[in-house]
Amino acid sequence: MKMNILIAVVLFQCAALLTACDDTLDIQQAYDFKVETMPVQSKIIKGETAEIRCTLIRSGRFEEDTYTIRYFQPSGKGSLKMDDGTILKPNDRYPLTKEVFRLYYTSQSIDQQKIDIVVESKTGKRYEMSFSFNNDSNGKEDTPE
Repeated sequence: MKMNILIAVVLFQCAALLTACDDTLDIQQAYDFKVETMPVQSKIIKGETAEIRCTLIRSGRFEEDTYTIRYFQPSGKGSLKMDDGTILKPNDRYPLTKEVFRLYYTSQSIDQQKIDIVVESKTGKRYEMSFSFNNDSNGKEDTPE
């Protein structure tokens, strides 16, 4: 009787071990990321362009993951352009095809300006950045000619 119980317990454990094993690979598809930027000027005059140098830093790599970029302008007026010449429209998504890229913000007002940039992955991860620009009161705009 004890032998039958022991055999039953051993068979149960073996069955549990065999069903717990899975021969499929567990591939992680969603990795965190961030966007690092070089320091960006904070003073700008109307018509001047500020360069924003960006690097996408991924914590892991899933080759099928894609990234998009979009921006909002809660205050002021200006335009944002990618280094390939694409002029971004506020809140529209654009594919981000490079990990090292540049953005160019051109001021179109003398007021304080702020832009919020969002980079999102296909897996739903997102990274947000904000840049503020003040009117350069010592700039060319205030200098009499």
